Amino acid sequence: METVRTQAVSVNDLGWKIDYRPERCALCGSCVAGCTFNALEVSVVRAGCAVSRDSTPNPQREYVARPVIRQKNAVATACVGCGMCEKTCPNGAIAPVRNPDSRFPLLARERGPIKRGGRTNLNSQRTLDAIIVGRISQMTDPALDSERHTFDMRSPFGRVMQARDLPLRAEGDALVLTEKMPPVHWIYPAIFSDMSIGALSTRAWEAVALSTAYLNEKCGLPVRMCSGEGGMPVKLLESEQLKYVILQIASGHFGWNRIIKAMPRMKTDPAGVLIKIGQGAKPGDGGLLPAAKVAPHIQAIRGVPKATLHSPPNHQGLYSIEEAVQKMHLSLNAAFGFRVPVAIKCAASATSVSVYNNLLRDPYKICGGFVLDGVQGGTGAANEVSLDHTGHPIVSKLRDCYLAAVSQGAQGQIPLWAGGGIGMSGNAAADAFKMLCLGANGVILGKILIQLLGCIGNERGRCNSCSTGLCPTGICTQDPRLVKRLDVDKGARNIVDYMLAFDSELRKLLAPVGNSSLPVGRSDALVSTCRAIADKLGIQYAC
Repeated sequence: METVRTQAVSVNDLGWKIDYRPERCALCGSCVAGCTFNALEVSVVRAGCAVSRDSTPNPQREYVARPVIRQKNAVATACVGCGMCEKTCPNGAIAPVRNPDSRFPLLARERGPIKRGGRTNLNSQRTLDAIIVGRISQMTDPALDSERHTFDMRSPFGRVMQARDLPLRAEGDALVLTEKMPPVHWIYPAIFSDMSIGALSTRAWEAVALSTAYLNEKCGLPVRMCSGEGGMPVKLLESEQLKYVILQIASGHFGWNRIIKAMPRMKTDPAGVLIKIGQGAKPGDGGLLPAAKVAPHIQAIRGVPKATLHSPPNHQGLYSIEEAVQKMHLSLNAAFGFRVPVAIKCAASATSVSVYNNLLRDPYKICGGFVLDGVQGGTGAANEVSLDHTGHPIVSKLRDCYLAAVSQGAQGQIPLWAGGGIGMSGNAAADAFKMLCLGANGVILGKILIQLLGCIGNERGRCNSCSTGLCPTGICTQDPRLVKRLDVDKGARNIVDYMLAFDSELRKLLAPVGNSSLPVGRSDALVSTCRAIADKLGIQYAC
């Protein structure tokens, strides 16, 4: 007998097991063909049964070779629970089942540090879930009619000047500008987060871009989307729809060569420029686009060979907050003739207030926004150790930044935008309203858009294989065969429908509070069922 290898991997060691019912299987092969992770294989088993062919009972044991579908017992081809086999099976003969006795986390020895897309497992408890809208106007302040009242649903993206700082001079009965004003765009209080072409498939990125244009041109919602690091198609850079896009430059500087070359032919200015210093889901850990996802069109847009692309964790051009203002903000403002607001994005951390205070003291007054990204934000690929164990919850850090500005009488001058888990519980409008009351001018939406496109990943480890380039839904892959699975029009329609519902629900929260405009900083409208949260955020405690 061969010696049993106790260190060998078995199916029971993996995170997901395949529940297979051979009596229902038609052996059509749909499940094997549809599995992008190569976790299934057609195999043959030796099946035995007792038969008697004589006139008197004379049982004989006979064996036959029976074809079956079998799960591979290898880490490299481990099932991720995407359920594509279940969706493609016509007879319901197969489905993935979570394995509660998995040893999967211990198997990093075969693959190196575990990488995972999606959100963290450890930080799923959210502060926002312990906050309730508690100030409802009834007899004291009349409430509004959410269906018929006119609401001002706009937030600034760009530096907002105080009245005493406006460069105005009186000439007779007229006021004359003595110098240029910093650019400010008043937009909807929701920005589609920075997800690049490369991280997303061309169809997924196109669906987000289409929904953005439709919301602006047909629905009257001035939503903006961020390009993410990595550039954009030339046709979009030279189209009228560029005005709905915020261009991002990050530590890798990918794609900016193409953007600069397209500037002379741009028909309109972009909605803004965002300098990304860090990402909340993996602060201090640089971005990584694996070579498997660097398709020919990505190579053309970014001007790179087919190789793994790394964005360093620190921005090569920035060594202090002062240099960030002098180098990046001045150069990018000048590139667009000081017509385009330039904002900065940082991961929420213990030093966020220091960064924001320095931007408030900017003598050039050209910083157009401060975007904070919290630990519960999504990411296409990160080492699991940094995804789970680094970062900062967004709520308290947003509140700290807002109160720091209030203490200087400078609230509202540099708009605060916050993201990281918005809509994680299913209702982004409620989360957005609470963030506005705590001091945000608007929120950043990311993962929820991917879910609307059909993403099946979750916080309990289902799929979350964005970094592999094998996304079974065609969202985070560049494989042409897989990309075809994504319906662009349906994905864009899902996002549009959700944002219309988002707008309606936001009005239904504004109306009872009695606000016609966004309740930025109105913490008196909130109460918390947790005393520690109430004390930290300076809101009422309720039980």
